[in-house]
Amino acid sequence: MPLTAVALNCSLKPSGGKPSSTDAMIKVLADEFARHDVQLTETIRLADHDVKPGVESDMGEGDAWPGIRARILAADILIFGTPIWMGQTCSVAKRALERMDAFLSETDEQGRMPSFGKVVVAAIVGNEDGAHNVTADLFQSLNDTGWTIPAGASCYWVGEAMHKTDFNQLPETPKEVKQTAAMLASNAAHLAKLLKGAIYPGVKQDQ
Repeated sequence: MPLTAVALNCSLKPSGGKPSSTDAMIKVLADEFARHDVQLTETIRLADHDVKPGVESDMGEGDAWPGIRARILAADILIFGTPIWMGQTCSVAKRALERMDAFLSETDEQGRMPSFGKVVVAAIVGNEDGAHNVTADLFQSLNDTGWTIPAGASCYWVGEAMHKTDFNQLPETPKEVKQTAAMLASNAAHLAKLLKGAIYPGVKQDQ
């Protein structure tokens, strides 16, 4: 059975504005995933939705997160895309991570969170350094909330400090980014296939 992926684009820009470098990096990964029969079914631009602050899966009337939550959990792989701002994961991405905190209390009788058996990778862009810091912060939060991180799961590009060139303004994707994306997609697809066939068994929880 083919694998599916969903991307979260945590750009601060809503759709219809300027082109997003985060989308450009997500496309690089999507192209590589396609080589492994992984279909990117959709990209969700979080800035287009009213995701309420909080740490529950449903924060009440008007909250867009419950629907987004269902869509990302229906896929085998999550591509988590974020720009770097002030050397950190951006605020929109942090909002998504905070909402995933609810997974910690949504375990089944074997102690498994809803994200168990789902693979996550990162698409990171910025025009200053900070990619390693963002990767560390992002994967710590995603691991805590039950996502499985394959080897080499982060693909990033950062331009020279003090320059204004964005990733989506490059004439072509750098060779190093393509090679990193290819390995990421291969590892993630391999791991997702294994988990789809045999999810984590979990541990029986004391009542």
